[in-house]
Amino acid sequence: MLVLFETSVGYAIFKVLNEKKLQEVDSLWKEFETPEKANKIVKLKHFEKFQDTAEALAAFTALMEGKINKQLKKVLKKIVKEAHEPLAVADAKLGGVIKEKLNLSCIHSPVVNELMRGIRSQMDGLIPGVEPREMAAMCLGLAHSLSRYRLKFSADKVDTMIVQAISLLDDLDKELNNYIMRCREWYGWHFPELGKIISDNLTYCKCLQRVGDRKNYASATLSDLLSEEMEAEVKAAAEISMGTEVSEEDICNILHLCTQVIEISEYRTQLYEYLQNRMMAIAPNVTVMVGELVGARLIAHAGSLLNLAKHAASTVQILGAEKALFRALKSRRDTPKYGLIYHASLVGQTSPKHKGKISRMLAAKTVLAIRYDAFGEDSSSAMGVENRAKLEARLRILEDRGIRKISGTGKALAKAEKYEHKSEVKTYDPSGDSTLATCSKKRKIEEVDKEDEITEKKAKKPKIKIKAEVEEEVEEVEEVEEEEEQVEEEPSVRKKKKKDKKKHIKEEPLSDEEPCTSTAIPSPEKKKKKKKKKEAED
Repeated sequence: MLVLFETSVGYAIFKVLNEKKLQEVDSLWKEFETPEKANKIVKLKHFEKFQDTAEALAAFTALMEGKINKQLKKVLKKIVKEAHEPLAVADAKLGGVIKEKLNLSCIHSPVVNELMRGIRSQMDGLIPGVEPREMAAMCLGLAHSLSRYRLKFSADKVDTMIVQAISLLDDLDKELNNYIMRCREWYGWHFPELGKIISDNLTYCKCLQRVGDRKNYASATLSDLLSEEMEAEVKAAAEISMGTEVSEEDICNILHLCTQVIEISEYRTQLYEYLQNRMMAIAPNVTVMVGELVGARLIAHAGSLLNLAKHAASTVQILGAEKALFRALKSRRDTPKYGLIYHASLVGQTSPKHKGKISRMLAAKTVLAIRYDAFGEDSSSAMGVENRAKLEARLRILEDRGIRKISGTGKALAKAEKYEHKSEVKTYDPSGDSTLATCSKKRKIEEVDKEDEITEKKAKKPKIKIKAEVEEEVEEVEEVEEEEEQVEEEPSVRKKKKKDKKKHIKEEPLSDEEPCTSTAIPSPEKKKKKKKKKEAED
């Protein structure tokens, strides 16, 4: 049996001398404890050396992708086919390709893995003619070349240029602002009205550079810089200007400053175009999601695109607001919702109450775009365009208060607020014209107490009246009883009178306790009828 062994120096093919010892897998490592023991198990049959690191890199990249290199194909045809023996390989995928293309029987098993491990441990003794120092140098060079190839290293994808460009752009903006402010203030002593008429800084400096002294505005033509109305206004203001007179030397220095401002502005536009092109080359999806400036600032803040790709979405969301975050954590207040990502166009066009939600969703999609740009092989911006379209649709739903998707199946309708017309017309309040002193709160409380007392007295009066009526009725009943005692009547009539007495006696305590609800008191009309009946009987 033959063994194919790959090294950083070249291909080695070994011949197995004693195949019986390969059956004992657990004790096979003992046979490779020393170079002498290893030479009794395997023997080098052929060694194909690489010429340089580039050839070694091409051979190993082909092996990693499961392909056969031209050099390996020649060696296998020359050595293995002539021997007519099975070939032991470390990679099963490579063995399948060799069997398919060269029609050679390949073996891959745990025994082969142990055999490869033993050969690797005694490689210096089994491969003569290769010095250990040369082997170490080839290993290091191949490792560097292979890692660079795996990362798809390219000069076009160097993100340090983006970090430097965005830093320089910020510095130029600061310097331009300082120069323009100084220029306006300096020339404002001579022609102060010009600063109010021309608001654009670059146009202001160009007009100043072309004309100079305000006396020259009457004969100067500024039609290519200003509109006709603005030009006429500038010329009219120059004739009646309140500014002081300055010397020619002062005007020369001001014009030199204007030249510097114009040159820096032109360089800034050129640098911005360079940054746009570089961002589209390195991070096209990030550029589509958040724009060139925000994307470049995120990369500069993290240090590189790879470092930025390692951050979580919540970290990218507040990147740039570290001071506010730690201040909020220290004082136990609400943490910030956004950092550098706040300047993205999607967050800027959102209403204030939805800014936090949109910045969170934008950070999540931006992190996907960053990782795709950092580790993906494709350089298209299709993923960024698709995610941006989703975010814009979500933003439209939030702004329009339409149907919101809670989950894959559930939907909830947003509640529409009731329309209330609020008139802006203000009416005149005549209460402010009154000169009468308003009563104090104490007086109001006293009046309320008096009203309560009056109502209580009114409520007590009917009770007194009812008691008086009851007493009168009791007296009348007693008079009737006295009359009945004087006149002797039938026993049946007497029984009825006794019953009436009992009823009246029962009604008296009820009327004392609940005078308002007493309904058993006989009316005076009924009493008169009873008296008439009694007189008739008598």
